[in-house]
Order: sequence, then C-alpha cells, then structure tokens
Amino acid sequence: MTFDRRKFLGGSVVTGAGVVLAGAGAPTAAAAPAAPAGRGGGAGRERYAFTVMGTTDLHGNVFNWDYATDAEFDDKDHNDVGLAKISTLVQDVRREKGRKNTLLIDAGDTIQGTQLGYYYAKVDPITGPHGPVHPMARAMNAIGYDAAALGNHEFNYGIPVLRKFEESCRFPLLGANAVDAKTLRPAFRPYVIKRLRTPRGRDVRVAVLGLTNPGIAIWDKANVQGKLAFPGLTEQAAKWVPKLRSMGADVVIVAAHSGASGTSSYGDQLPYVENAAALVAEKVPGIDAILVGHAHVEIPERRVVNKATGREVVLSEPLKWGQRLTCFDVEVEWRRGRWAVASVGSKVLNSNAVAEDPQITDMLRAAHAKVVAYVNRVIGKSKAEMSAAEAPVKDTAILDFIAFVQAEAVRKALAGSAHAALPVLSQASCFSRTAKVPAGEVSIRSMAALYPFDNTLEARVLTGRQLREYLEFSARYYVQTAPGGPVDPARVTNADGTPDYNYDVVSGVSYEIDIAQPAGRRIGKLTFEGKPLADDARFVLAVNNYRASGGGGFPHVASAEQVWSTSEEIRNLIIAWVEASGLIDPAVFASVDWRLTRDGVPVF
Repeated sequence: MTFDRRKFLGGSVVTGAGVVLAGAGAPTAAAAPAAPAGRGGGAGRERYAFTVMGTTDLHGNVFNWDYATDAEFDDKDHNDVGLAKISTLVQDVRREKGRKNTLLIDAGDTIQGTQLGYYYAKVDPITGPHGPVHPMARAMNAIGYDAAALGNHEFNYGIPVLRKFEESCRFPLLGANAVDAKTLRPAFRPYVIKRLRTPRGRDVRVAVLGLTNPGIAIWDKANVQGKLAFPGLTEQAAKWVPKLRSMGADVVIVAAHSGASGTSSYGDQLPYVENAAALVAEKVPGIDAILVGHAHVEIPERRVVNKATGREVVLSEPLKWGQRLTCFDVEVEWRRGRWAVASVGSKVLNSNAVAEDPQITDMLRAAHAKVVAYVNRVIGKSKAEMSAAEAPVKDTAILDFIAFVQAEAVRKALAGSAHAALPVLSQASCFSRTAKVPAGEVSIRSMAALYPFDNTLEARVLTGRQLREYLEFSARYYVQTAPGGPVDPARVTNADGTPDYNYDVVSGVSYEIDIAQPAGRRIGKLTFEGKPLADDARFVLAVNNYRASGGGGFPHVASAEQVWSTSEEIRNLIIAWVEASGLIDPAVFASVDWRLTRDGVPVF
C-alpha cells in the first residue's frame, strides 16, 4: 500500500507550460501581464497574478441530471450540478486569466453519490477484466485538473476500485494523511508542486498539499482496517508544510476534505477532528489558502488568522456536486530574491449561470445512457404511494419499509445461530424528504432515491438501557418547544444543526418523544410488546454501517457486539426484496410506533 516515494519525489515538480491537459477545446491564452507595481510594495517590484480554481464533493455528478427523478436537476434555489457545467466555468476563467496563469484542483468525494458512481463501481465495474474508464476520470482528465484530494467516500467501494480510478486519472490523487497502516508511509501522493512561468521568465512554485478525513478509519473500517491509517489533518499539515517551504514552494495551497466548523460526528472514537480546515489554518504556519470540502456548505471566502505568524489564511468551500467553482486569486511579489505572497482573495462562481460543455456531454453520453436505462428498470409494484415528506416528524410507512426489510434480512441471517432467539429491532433515518415510492410500478431509481447512500447492514446487540440512551441521543434533533399553540414542522427539527440523516427512528418498540422537555429527558412510554422496556432486556439492532461505525456519535452501538454484517448495500437488499416479492404492501409493515408529544399531548 505504500506509495513509491522514489518515483514520486523524482517527478513532484512539473513545469507550468504544457502540464495542464487541453480542456474542452479552449485555446491557450497568452500569459497575463504582471500586476502593476506599487500596491503593498516598493516601486518597480515585479508582481504576478494567478488563479487557483477548485471544486469539491462532486459525488459522481457529470451531467446536470437527477437520476432519482429521471430529469434535469433542480432545487428550490435553481442550482445546477455536474462537471459539464464546471468545465464551461473553467474555460471562462482560463480565457480571462490566461491558461498558463491558472490551476484547477479538487477537495475530494468524487466517485460516489449518484447512480452513475454506483453503476461503474458495482454494475459495470471499472475493475472488471475489460472494465470501462470511470466517467468521472474521463471528464476530469478532459477538463484538465492538476490535482485532487482524496475524500472519505473514495473508499466506499473498496481500495481496488479507488486504485483503478487513480490509474485512470491524468492528475495525482493527494492524501498526505492516508498512510500505510504498518509502515505509516504515504500510501498516496502527499503533494504536487506546479511551476507557473511569469512574463519575465521567473517561475512561481505553487505547492498543493492534499489532506483527507480521519473519519475514514471509522466509516470505512471494513475496507481500510489493517491496510491504511488516517492521522489528523493538523498533525500532518504541520509535518508537510515546512517540507514544502524548504523545497522552495513560494505558495502553499491545501486541498482539505474536511469542513471548517471544528466539529466531529464520531464522538471521541478518534483523537482527531473531522472538520479541521480552520484549525489547520490557525495552527500551521506557512499556508496561504485552503480549498475546503466534506461539509457540503458554501463558503465564498473566510479569513482565519494563523496564531504563529499573524497572517491571514483564506478558506473557500464551493457548494457540492459542481454547483459552484471556487476561484482563489493570488498575487505574488518579487522580494529579496524570491517570491512572496502579496494578497489572496477568493470567490465562488455559480454553475447555473452557464451551459454544459458539449465536449463533456458528447464524450460521456453513452455512459450516461447506460445508467439511465439501468435505474429505470421496473422491479415490482406498490399498492400505495409512500412519501418521506413528513418522516422527520411522524412515523411514516416509507421508513417502516426500510426498517422492515433490514429486520427481515437480519432475522434470516441469524436463523439457527446463538442469537436467533433475540428480538430484532431496526434503525432507519430520513435521508431525503423528497423521497417517494409511487403507487403502481416501482423502478430501481425509486429505491435509489429512498436510500441514496451506499451503506451496508450490520446487526449489533444492545440492552434496553442502551436503547433508551440511543433514542434520547437521537431525540436531540428536535427543538425544545413549549406546550400550547401550533407547531411548525419546518421549525421543530434540526436542532443545533443536526442533519436529518443523524436522526434515527427505531422500529420494533413503541415510544413517545416529549419535545417540551430538554434534550436527554424526552423519551417516554418506551415499551416492547406492550410492556415497559426492561433495562436488562437484550435485542439485536439492524443498523447501517455508518451508524454502527460511530457516524453521528450515537452511544453504545459502535462498541456493541457485532453478530452479523454483510458487504451488500442496504439499497440492494431493498431492491432484491421488491424483485423477490413483486409487491410492496404497506399493510404488511406500516404502523405508528412513535410520536411527538408536549407534556403527553400529541403534537400532530
């Protein structure tokens, strides 16, 4: 797993002229003139301006297309998505700035997230003996990326798929803190240094350091345990940034698949911070800008003061799926025989302002058509429509369906085992409030919309006391609301920023959630088979691997005894269940087992 350092160090510095692949037919523009002297420096000093463009969390989006609705992507803000849109924005910036005066990087989560990503990992896998080149690699190669950091979702399909994707990319995948578990040496390239030639013939050496998320060790434990380790971003940046400066880097840009909030979703299971980008800027001297990823939020520009130097570090996070393109505008000045950064600023460009690049869409039209045909294959029927619109505030049939399929899979797997006699409960979350199972014919895309993540299923043993604490932790999702008066469903959820996917409901028990009470004292009337739940009762919980690995920081489940697991995605278990039964009948599995109350009075 260790990266070949001799080969890497021998080819780590590349020249700006000719290293960027021709993208979308855009002509190479002449170099932009040096910026006028005098701003922030002495008269006559040479200045040079360049732009580093960045994307992040592309998540398998090439086309402006929603595979779940089988239509062009749209949301309430009328955003667009996809690399075909990004390609047009990139061409526009290159024409404005001069091709030789730009770089293009990414902050990770590239190959998972849409049915296109799933198709080329599992249905027609790129790892097959005659497997195709991944469409994301083809698009990014054509656009002319210079580097991309590894995201945590790069590891979802296993290391062989990631390595095959890496082979297909004509740019390096960077991960300074993705190391061999035994040798602790880099398993991927830590950095790349690019040379940009100024009009007067001097080179500006721009280093790009890639950092990924330490949560990979938890979230993809099954794929990486014993093979890779993921030290903290701050710790590894402190190791590599001085090396880059000693190697002559004039400008240091970090591509970090890590949000800027300073928070973690996996509790205290790792000593490292999940969303550490701002901490890296604050604690590690020598960084000029950070392209932020992972958090799926838009940060046009944020300035963080480094505590050691007092200098500002500029952070920017473009919105996910190719909805935005970050532009870091950097100006350097020749001082005392070397380049010094004079200014850095950033902004984001909206991809809904441009058309898709026809070179990208034409090149990948056949690959896209295969995925569209796959997701539209009919696999069964549903007796009634099931919607997730009210799932965050009411016990709905659509989440009961997920829980039912999971519980049935666990019961079958445990049959004849030492744990077969234990009752099976099942956890489910609302991943998308727009998910819907239609009445009538049901296709693969209906199930994909219902369960968009590539989570797998596990079975863990919990006690009654642990289950109560699990539910109390989940119920922190609700805003504390005094009794009396109407309740707006849109305002009662997502307390303290808790996302929908970190709110769990559990089927197989009955309970109330009193939102008039403070978090930690909300679960009441918790019963099993009509009787109060005993603290020492034992259950098997059917739970997704993200939650079982510590995702969301829920108590007990990550340390609980695992009695079964499968590498099959839950989405595929649901699809197989529909294909086998032919009919989804809510009367079989739907029931109201939990409800919101205020001082015992039902809210809805």
